[in-house]
Amino acid sequence: MKALTYHGTGRRTWGDVPDPVVRDPEDAVVRVDAVTICGTDLHILKGDVPEVTGGRVLGHEAVGTVTGTGPGVRTVTAGDRVLISCISACGRCAYCRTAGYGQCTGGGGWILGHLIDGCQAQYVRTPFADTSLHPLPDGVTDEDALLLADILPTSYEVGVRNGRVGPGDTVAIVGAGPIGLAAILTARLYSPARIIAVDLSRSRLDAAGRFGADTVLTTAEATPDAVRELSRDGLGVDVAIEAVGVPETFELCTRLVRPGGRVANVGVHGRPAVLHLEDLWIRDVTITTGLVDTYSTPMLLGMLAVGRLDVAGLVTHRFGLDEMQDAYDVFADAADTGALKVALFRT
Repeated sequence: MKALTYHGTGRRTWGDVPDPVVRDPEDAVVRVDAVTICGTDLHILKGDVPEVTGGRVLGHEAVGTVTGTGPGVRTVTAGDRVLISCISACGRCAYCRTAGYGQCTGGGGWILGHLIDGCQAQYVRTPFADTSLHPLPDGVTDEDALLLADILPTSYEVGVRNGRVGPGDTVAIVGAGPIGLAAILTARLYSPARIIAVDLSRSRLDAAGRFGADTVLTTAEATPDAVRELSRDGLGVDVAIEAVGVPETFELCTRLVRPGGRVANVGVHGRPAVLHLEDLWIRDVTITTGLVDTYSTPMLLGMLAVGRLDVAGLVTHRFGLDEMQDAYDVFADAADTGALKVALFRT
């Protein structure tokens, strides 16, 4: 089959690799019908994730059709349309038993496109199929479902829920890429008083406005004084969600948050960030980090199926699966191409 493989910093290849096969009783093999590229894939190509070894098939967000299962799989069968979650879950370890699937110690967690071959390919082997694949309702399109493989549950769980966004809150979301936009979309479920989006890119700020941000600011405009004026009592934001993954945006979040507020870091960081405890220790600020657990995926999928979650507009560019290299170029050059999410489809 054809697949996108990683070969060291900055090097990727679309070419032939062996077809995946069922190895364990709980495996399924899935034909990839639609797949996307994540910012984390770009971090891998920059060398920020050294656990990824040469020759690895990248990708952890896809929708497909089951073609075969191991004898231990009970909930999906050949022919089923499924969402492939970015997180695999053994379902038995202490973390999985408390829905902490991202920290699975039984062989799961973030493994696709990381520790085992991923889904930027024509077919993919998916471990723990019963707990890691989600059957799709007929009315949910492949394109819409793709957005629930990673960015919607990540933004919701690691940003909105960890940040404890609530009614009447002032929320700053720093970074208006796909994760930041998904955070705007899911933060609105909790009726905050104001959502402030911050980004370098004017086109992404325009998108943030379309997705429901009440105020958009360039990074230069987002000074602590300016943001305090927009908060409900002039003290700063209740929640600051970091959705980029660079030191500057994390440190900005810690400057924008009010005493007693929360900073929810979502971005994948490849460099150290300074934690200014000399300023923060007295302000009762809570800082959270996290890898998505995807416990919310069934709930979000249900909302999508009944029209309560509008993801239209997040996918901006579409390709055939064999145009993977072109899709990477477009996604990596988002400042010029205006790309948010790209989607690639089996032809």
